Amino acid sequence: MKQFAAALLATLLLPQAYALDQTAAVKATTVLKATNSWDGKPLVYPQGQAQVTGLLIEIAPGGETGWHLHTVPSFAMVIEGNLEVQLKDGSVNRLKAGDMLAEVVNTLHNGRNVGTGPVKLAVFYTGATDSKLTVMEAAK
Repeated sequence: MKQFAAALLATLLLPQAYALDQTAAVKATTVLKATNSWDGKPLVYPQGQAQVTGLLIEIAPGGETGWHLHTVPSFAMVIEGNLEVQLKDGSVNRLKAGDMLAEVVNTLHNGRNVGTGPVKLAVFYTGATDSKLTVMEAAK
């Protein structure tokens, strides 16, 4: 029984699982782990042949993305600058360099650079071959 308790305790105290083995030369830090987008909706991957697309997006000071939506889950990290993302319902997410988020899916939103320097984002879209990643809001 003591061996079982010791094994159970050792299992519970194991460090978090990482994609890489941690060594003195390699440090892995989980910066995003999500089952929902930042508006609370569950993330669902599309059917079909998986295709990951990575983009570096730059927004000038005072610039905006325009109202748009993503048809597939996407994940972003702010590399530089200050970004404000707003939903049509008025919800706002403010991000700074180093922040990550699971983007909203099929929900209109607008990103705006609220800083004095450029915003740089690394964004990864997890779609299917030939799926449209971004759809701009229709003109009224």
